[in-house]
Parts: sequence; structure tokens; C-alpha cells
Amino acid sequence: MRVIVGADHAATELKEGVRASLEAEGYSVEDVSPETPTSGDDYPDYAFLVAEKVAADPAGTRGILACDTGIGMAIAANKVPRIHAALVMNEFGARRAREHNNANILVLGSELVTLEEAVRLASVFLTTAFSGAERHVRRIGKITSKETGGEGKGGR
Repeated sequence: MRVIVGADHAATELKEGVRASLEAEGYSVEDVSPETPTSGDDYPDYAFLVAEKVAADPAGTRGILACDTGIGMAIAANKVPRIHAALVMNEFGARRAREHNNANILVLGSELVTLEEAVRLASVFLTTAFSGAERHVRRIGKITSKETGGEGKGGR
């Protein structure tokens, strides 16, 4: 699986640690973060880059985004069609983001989780499969309908 990572200046250290861990586990990792992070960079730029790459290859790619709270990254990434970015702070959330919501981007807050926690959350997120249960497919279908101009009703 290919993993696209991105972070602003506030989460560079966390992202670097997660990236190194993923590479050590054998994941193919692409980093779209700035080479030289500077205070005042704009997190939506990285959120959009990651989201667009994940949306282009939803079957073989997942994303991980980080900023200080993760809130802005999640909001920005979710503006890209076919992206379901989930701000996660514990293993239960990481597992449910995948099992129930088929989330394709994990969002982390560098002020909310430690590096050790972030590495564990990334691992859980990347190794958990979508359940495919009818109720989850139906609910995701409603979200997809709304994001593509529909009423948010019905299935996929």
C-alpha cells in the first residue's frame, strides 16, 4: 500500500516520526510536506495535495495528515470529493474510522497525541479493513451522494 503524508510546520516532527516508522514497516511513503517548514505555511496546501493523490488511487493509497490540532487538515481534506478524512486520537477511533466509515485519510494533531501514539494509530488505521456491512455502505453512499450534488439520500 502507498501512503501519502503531509504536515505543516506545527507537526513536522510528528510526521517525520510516523513516516520513518511506516518506511521501516515496508510501506511506500510519499511526503508532500515542505522541505523546509516555516511558521505561517498554509496547512490547506498539504491537505489538498494528500487528498488529491488519495482520491486519484483510492484502492491502493491512504493518506496521513498532521497539524497542531488536526482540525484544519481534516476540514480541508474533506473538501476533496471521495475523501473521508478522520481526525483520530485513540485506537478505537482509528479502527472505527476504517471499519465503519471507510476513511481513507488519517488526521493527527501534534498537540493531541504523542509520537508513540501516532505511530500506533497509523498502524491500526492502515491495517484495519472496511467491514463492508450493508448499513455502513448505505451511510457512506448518502455522504457520497451529498458531496456529488445529490440530496444525501439512498445508497451508493
